Amino acid sequence: MDTFVKRSILLSALCFFLIHSIAWGQEHHKKPTQAVVIAAFGTTVPEALTGILNVRDRMRKQYPNTEIRIAFTSNMIRAIWHKRQHDPDYVKAHPAVPLDILAVQGPLATIANLQDDGFTTILVQPTHVGLGEEYLDLVSYVQGLASIRTIKEKNQPFKQLVIGRPALGAMGDVHPYPQDIELVAKSLAADIAQAAKAGSTLVYMGHGNDFFPSGGSYLQFADTMNRLNPGVKTYIGTVEGFPALVHVLEQLKRDKVHKVLLKPFLTVAGDHAQNDMAGPAADSWKSILTKEGFEVMPVLQGLGEVDSFADVFVHHLAELASDNGIQLD
Repeated sequence: MDTFVKRSILLSALCFFLIHSIAWGQEHHKKPTQAVVIAAFGTTVPEALTGILNVRDRMRKQYPNTEIRIAFTSNMIRAIWHKRQHDPDYVKAHPAVPLDILAVQGPLATIANLQDDGFTTILVQPTHVGLGEEYLDLVSYVQGLASIRTIKEKNQPFKQLVIGRPALGAMGDVHPYPQDIELVAKSLAADIAQAAKAGSTLVYMGHGNDFFPSGGSYLQFADTMNRLNPGVKTYIGTVEGFPALVHVLEQLKRDKVHKVLLKPFLTVAGDHAQNDMAGPAADSWKSILTKEGFEVMPVLQGLGEVDSFADVFVHHLAELASDNGIQLD
């Protein structure tokens, strides 16, 4: 084989290698199109943000290459953070508050911004505890956007826009909600251990709703806790709706309870936990229980601060992705 032929073969091989190397590099450095929105009601209490930020940290640990953003569904809470964003004294006094919380947006705006940034597959994972009014309203928002149809398919704003379920599960037979309730109960084993060590019962304060029959899921959660942990009795009431504190009081007196470990059954230990549950006012749960003769030990810790509970949302997100054939990295 003469020198010219050898050089031609070598040059062809080199060109082939370069072309495929460039193509491989483009493929593997291609901008991802999947993103996750963590949709929380929100909180105005800086210390309580940990309950939401820890959920994001756990998701980022599981999916380090996926864009994950936080949205607050409460208009009032977003307005307070936006006002604080433009208060240099507040920003300076609270350096731990992330900038994206100060500028936090609602789920609609967050989804729209992701779409503008080129993300066409978006998964919305709520941090709601139960199936209630706020969660179902969020489902309506997401389904409304997902229903958009353009004349030309290439102009569709979303390839996929889907929403996950709350911690205690949702309706349907794909993921039976009793399994989700049990998953949550098992994630709170540390609460049982803490109550057992203190020789007390465990009382949770949930949010509830005056306009939606969500009490059944709370009661089923308490029943599951008692089935899994017969050595420590668990009770639960809600700030709004049924079961109320009055129902919990009746049960505590009936069971001759003397000592109570009081904890929020809320993703964040925000205003409800700090005031309605453990505040100094006469109408707080702590004050009422104390007046009724119980020894009360309040713990201001949001469920989201507990890694095992935060992982319930990671679990739900993973199943949401799998159900829709989406690969998160």
